[in-house]
Amino acid sequence: MRKAVCSGSFDPVTKGHIDIIERASRMFDEIIVCVFYNPGKVTSLFSPKERVEMLKAATFHLPNVRVTSCSGLLNEFCEKEQASFIVRGLRAFTDFEYEFQRALLLKKINESLETVFIMTNANYSYISSSGVRELLAFDGDINQLVPAGVAELINKYQKRKTK
Repeated sequence: MRKAVCSGSFDPVTKGHIDIIERASRMFDEIIVCVFYNPGKVTSLFSPKERVEMLKAATFHLPNVRVTSCSGLLNEFCEKEQASFIVRGLRAFTDFEYEFQRALLLKKINESLETVFIMTNANYSYISSSGVRELLAFDGDINQLVPAGVAELINKYQKRKTK
């Protein structure tokens, strides 16, 4: 069975993320989408539980996708899940430079792990979670940037936090 892990902070999940997950789901028997705690990101808008709920809503149509969360090292998570592949989406050359260095480090730690890069669909190349968060901060319209149903969940979470 060919398993791949698609990890990220997904704060929040965007249409670009889902495009990468959908395309990867056609390449592998199972995709494990993992909301990872990123120590480099000081604050997050949504809790890991909320992000998992958003991802589950956005990937319900993909029977070979499983969503979870975790902290720790990606290579250890892959070993625990018996996944030999890591899927990373790329929007721009700057993404590649960062992801390439990260893939080489993971390869040094565990030479059996392979990183697969999937280029973004040009329709989503401008979308980022940070851009969505910025729009949310100013009550901007995010409906064209996030999967159907996710905007509703975001509004629900935002209302809870303002009470």
